[in-house]
Amino acid sequence: MKTLLLLRHAKSDWAASGLDDIDRPLAPRGRDAAPCMGRFLKHEGLIPDLVLCSTARRAQETWDLVAPELGQEVPLRISKGLYAVSSAALLAALRRVPDDCDRLLLIGHNPEIEDLAHRLAGTGKAKALANLAEKYPTAALAEIRFARDSWAKISEGSGVLHRFVRPRDLA
Repeated sequence: MKTLLLLRHAKSDWAASGLDDIDRPLAPRGRDAAPCMGRFLKHEGLIPDLVLCSTARRAQETWDLVAPELGQEVPLRISKGLYAVSSAALLAALRRVPDDCDRLLLIGHNPEIEDLAHRLAGTGKAKALANLAEKYPTAALAEIRFARDSWAKISEGSGVLHRFVRPRDLA
């Protein structure tokens, strides 16, 4: 079984004028939410085998705040192919993940992360599906499980949305 954790980057700072989108840092609210999500991952036993992270500063800062909360080192790959791309491109990147990785954390952006979650989750827990349909806020996490032995075999609708957690759910 493969488990995909889709984490939207934490809240970014729009007040930092003159920066390109890719260079926007986290806002104070984002710097508070990211470690909370890291603690949640550890508490729930959702330590990833691998992290794929966008090249955007806010995504990398999100990981930098999540990682220490996990209590162990996790391999990280920062990829240009995760920034300003379609959900189809994200799915293609997932399909290239080595099969010795059973639990993958992907840190990216909306609307692509939300679209990917909708495309992959064919079924799931009713509350999780309802919350996902409502909105995919910053620092929210979708856990999608696949009855597959290979990332290359992941297809649209083949996943089960096990949970959808927003920062406000952890308060």
